[in-house]
Amino acid sequence: MTKINNNPTITNDEKVLAVRGAIEHRATWMSLMIDEAEKAGQDWESMARKAIKRCGCFHGNGISEKLKDKSDIKEFTELFLSDLVKKLFEMDIVELTEDKLAVEFHYCPLVSAWQKQGESDEKMEILCDIAMDGDRGIGESSDHFEFELGKTIAQGNSVCEVFFHKKK
Repeated sequence: MTKINNNPTITNDEKVLAVRGAIEHRATWMSLMIDEAEKAGQDWESMARKAIKRCGCFHGNGISEKLKDKSDIKEFTELFLSDLVKKLFEMDIVELTEDKLAVEFHYCPLVSAWQKQGESDEKMEILCDIAMDGDRGIGESSDHFEFELGKTIAQGNSVCEVFFHKKK
């Protein structure tokens, strides 16, 4: 029996549902590619982590290019967390100061896709951490912010915690 509780509360917004479907499709691709690499005896986890971190760095560089003040975490937050993204993952910004962004996700479409595929809780926890390498890459692409992952839905928690801290 699964320990993961991942139920959306936003269920009647067509745009949100359409984009969630696209995210689920991406998560399905990810896990199926990893599954095929594993079947072929490849180091699937290392390969997936490197590729997804590269993707995060690519997107992080795109965010950095748009920032007027590359050290302004509030401006970063506006670019990183659009209103649509906040709805997709049912996010709450729990703290936003000059030095810190703390976000809680209450739903994850990636986990939803993996649940539909019948992935085990243990595998979903690994897949989730690999997916978070994208956010780690966003953090690494910045000279001013560091990424930190707290608890996750895939670990069986009620929320995912994501933090960006201003580098000292």
